[in-house]
Amino acid sequence: MSGAGEDRLSDGLDIPDSNSGLWVSGVDYIAGWRLSRGSADRFNRALLAAGFELSEVRAVASTNEEGRGVVRMAGWPAAVERLAVLLEKLADSQGGRT
Repeated sequence: MSGAGEDRLSDGLDIPDSNSGLWVSGVDYIAGWRLSRGSADRFNRALLAAGFELSEVRAVASTNEEGRGVVRMAGWPAAVERLAVLLEKLADSQGGRT
């Protein structure tokens, strides 16, 4: 999520090396990041609606070395376990469909 609340995201859930490395000249990293940012923001809103705090689990926009958008998940193990249980229940209620 963006805005004034971003400062509260500095809580130890950083993904090492996700923004490090060399940039390749001519690769449009910004377009990939924008795409992943929109998806990460939507997922973060869904997490908030489901009762999660972004300080415990969240989606993070990134790109790979080719500039393609990537959404990475970062979270404390207990929160990730809660999210897994929620997703398993959803899958079971839909007959295993995703």
